[in-house]
Amino acid sequence: MTLAAAGALKDVVVVADQKVLADRAHTLGLQQGRDIAFHTANDWATAASKTLAPASCPILRIWHHPCPSAVVAGELNIKNARYVLDCLDGAIEVCRQGEASALVTAPVQKSIIADSGIPFTGHTEYLAEKTLTSQVVMMLVGGGLRVALATTHLPLSQVSAAITPELLDEMIEIVLTDLQQKFGIASPHLLVAGLNPHAGEGGHLGHEDQEIILPAINRARTRGANITGPLPADTLFTPGVLAEADAVLAMYHDQGLPVLKMLSFGGGVNITLGLPFIRTSVDHGTALDLAGSGRAETGSLSEALVLARALVLNKKSYSDSRN
Repeated sequence: MTLAAAGALKDVVVVADQKVLADRAHTLGLQQGRDIAFHTANDWATAASKTLAPASCPILRIWHHPCPSAVVAGELNIKNARYVLDCLDGAIEVCRQGEASALVTAPVQKSIIADSGIPFTGHTEYLAEKTLTSQVVMMLVGGGLRVALATTHLPLSQVSAAITPELLDEMIEIVLTDLQQKFGIASPHLLVAGLNPHAGEGGHLGHEDQEIILPAINRARTRGANITGPLPADTLFTPGVLAEADAVLAMYHDQGLPVLKMLSFGGGVNITLGLPFIRTSVDHGTALDLAGSGRAETGSLSEALVLARALVLNKKSYSDSRN
């Protein structure tokens, strides 16, 4: 399921198969017309823009994309793998055209897409490719933290080689720019984690911290950035160090995210920085064992929608202030 927030921010449009949603509503005991009403259209403009009469229950706008094969809750179907990306492609295009203000994505099962013969490592990389964005940054928000990642879905054995001066320069610039333009922080303070234990212990525990990360930090400082590091990751995530910071740049996926998810799991939000539009998502996977059970938690999806709206408003305020 993909959600695209309409331009006026008054409505959310779900990009999905209307029949699948109706089946799920029935399974969960929701009666159409009493508990929920569907406004379904086969095109974006009608789904997003048509003025709807007041109703006694919530109205869900659906941009109907018919699924090619049967959908059974909790069961993967390789025949529907391409369909998942087709829905995503449609949502990306309306965001690229400025017809939607933000994109909110639910989790996808990466393995079934890859098994279908389509190379796919995740939303973040896919969005970068589809928007011709040379560099994006994955950031998670939750538990009072904002944690960005220098590298994302890489085996640990490949992380060190991936952390280059060019990569860090781009990552730092994207994070600081979006903290200003999308989060509304006038002068953000960024903490940068070291790669090695004790941030390299002065070169005794690895050379990357002193030879690659520190020079990138110094280059950012010469551009006027408020940035601190490289800091040992084992003490960076402590209240005293975090008190004056607006965000953390971690070097790899499992360096920064365990702390954030421990504080906020089920209520955190994944945001992709650097894209030409706002994209947020949940902080968890597909949870196939909970599909259709009525026991799945919706907190992270709700927070992703709330954050998307806030970022759109912040971006508009920033743009207005520059004009």
